[in-house]
Amino acid sequence: METENFPEELADALVGVQRLIRRRLRSEMTMPRLRGAEVELLRLVEVRPGIGISDAAKELFLASNSVSTLVNQLVRDGFMIRETDPADRRAARLQLTETAKTRLSDWHARRAELVRGQVDRLDQADRDALRAALPALRQLAVNLHEEAEES
Repeated sequence: METENFPEELADALVGVQRLIRRRLRSEMTMPRLRGAEVELLRLVEVRPGIGISDAAKELFLASNSVSTLVNQLVRDGFMIRETDPADRRAARLQLTETAKTRLSDWHARRAELVRGQVDRLDQADRDALRAALPALRQLAVNLHEEAEES
């Protein structure tokens, strides 16, 4: 039986875990910090190299001009390459620079190490519960994404 507070408690727990992971990782950074939207765009281009600005905007639920501004900043800072789409000379295709790839790879490794260390501190029943919840959490993310696309 679900309590009426369950959705709020779940959202609070997810946000809290994400915020604490982000804070811990930021505290160890020696490089200048990137804004959240910049990191989101870099991570999107990491999984979808060659994505265009309008598709990135749709994926991130941002205005195209906002993504264009982020791209300009990331290009200027040496994290992204904007290439002309050979099929449509008016469109741009986005790629990560080696600097961005290295930074994201480092971030992924540090995040995995941090979370692994904290999960290892849990008892086996809690680790099993988290593992069992992963499919439902992934489906929750898919549902949220699909609903946002319909809006």
